[in-house]
This record gives sequence, C-alpha cells and structure tokens, in this order.
Amino acid sequence: MPLFLFIVVKVQNILNILQGIAPFDLAQSWDNVGLLVGSPDGRVSSILLALDPTTALIAEAEQCNAELIITHHPALFHPLKSLRSDRPSEKFLHAAVRTGIHVIACHTNLDAAYGGVNDVLAQLLNLEKTVPLLPDGGECSGKETGLGRVGVLTEPVSPESFLERLYTVLSPPWLLEAGSRPETVSKVAVCGGSCSDISATALEAGADVFITSEVKHDVARWAEEAGFWLIDGGHFATEYPAMEGLRQLLVERLEAFGMAVQVQCVRQEPPLRLAAGKSG
Repeated sequence: MPLFLFIVVKVQNILNILQGIAPFDLAQSWDNVGLLVGSPDGRVSSILLALDPTTALIAEAEQCNAELIITHHPALFHPLKSLRSDRPSEKFLHAAVRTGIHVIACHTNLDAAYGGVNDVLAQLLNLEKTVPLLPDGGECSGKETGLGRVGVLTEPVSPESFLERLYTVLSPPWLLEAGSRPETVSKVAVCGGSCSDISATALEAGADVFITSEVKHDVARWAEEAGFWLIDGGHFATEYPAMEGLRQLLVERLEAFGMAVQVQCVRQEPPLRLAAGKSG
C-alpha cells in the first residue's frame, strides 16, 4: 500500500511526469502536444484519459470531478480565429474553457516513446526483440525511440491464426487486407494510426505482415504488386489500447512520487462502424 503524503498536485507536475513517460520533444514537427487548455498551476486530483477530445468527454469529466483531461489526439491543431460553441471543431475547446478543465495532448510523442502506442500494440501481439521501424535517434527509458515497431513472434503461425489473434486483441469493427498472405507469419511490423506511407519500410525490414490503418488505395495496389501482406486494423482500434497502457504508467509514477491522484481511462467507441458487408 503506497504511503501518500499530502501533496498538492498541479498540472505542471503531471506535465513533468508525462515528460518522463513520453518526452514531448519526440513529437513530429507538425504535431501539437503538451498543455493545450488551462494553466500549469491548476490543481489536479482526478484525471481522465481518452483517445479523442469529444464534448461527451467533457461531460464525463464534469461527472467524475476530473480537473484534467489527457487525450491522444490533440484538440487543437490549427490557429483559431474564433472559439464558438456552435461549430463541431470548436465545441470541445469551448466546453473545456467554459468548465475550467485543463487539457493535455500526448500524440506522436506517445507513438514514438518506449512503452507507447506501438510498444503496446507489439506487446498485445506477443512480439519479441522489437525495434523502431523508423528510428528517430532518440532514447526513452533507456530504449531507442521512433515510429512503428518490428519484431518476431515466439514461433511462426499461420496467417489465419495471426488474424484471429489480431481480431481478439484489437476488437475492431473490421479488418481489411491487401497483398498476398505469406505461408507463415514470423516477423511482424506495426504502426498504430495512419502509417501506410511507411509500408515499404516494413517490407524492407523483412516483415511478413504490416498492421496499420487508413491504408491508401495506391498503397494497397502497391502491396498487391509487392506480394506483401498489409492489414488495416482501423485507426481507433490500433491506438486505443495504448491509453490503458498510459494510465498504468501514470499511476505507477504518481504513486512513486506519493501523489494521490485518481486516473481513469474512458472507453470510447470508434466513430466509424460497419454499416453493411459480407465475407468471402
């Protein structure tokens, strides 16, 4: 049982802890991470984690008295000329400001960090000896950082067995595939979110299959020509498991610092669902 001292926890304390888990400077240059709404001096006793910034999330934060929301996808990407409650793209930010809830984004820094989005995905698939698919030269927790991961299964499996495992751990609305299934699957590359642009890198790394999402049409055709197995697991499904991983890391660090903060992970539903379809 951890011994909690009476410590007033502020948003800046949480930012410092996140910096140790997923350093913000690992984020891509086009990204927008860190504290997006609120004040570093704001007090925090309860945190909500979620993949997407939605107005429903603000309502849930109010219900459980959470002063801080941490999302994977940033609520603010482009400069705003207004902040209106009647525009879908501005509703979340307007509600956060109105309710005084602080908002932090951990996006591509969490993708690249050791223990982040892609390590969680690799762990769920029981991959070993994983390394970044696109190393960025950085280091986090003594491990090399970068986008994607490539590793090996403990023993080769059939493509059908691999698909069963993938479907079980991701629970996606659907799995799409392109290219040719290999005879067996041994080496696997993953990159949660929309990473089909680096499919050729996964092939060059010797992977038998590459799991990502939002596979572009021309990339799917390329996979056909290359004879490379490409699986689209859905953006939400390939990233959501990392939020529970981030919650566990946050809880461990908060306890280590003697900070009594409640951390909850919100189970959101993917925005896209299968409307109709058939197999075979």
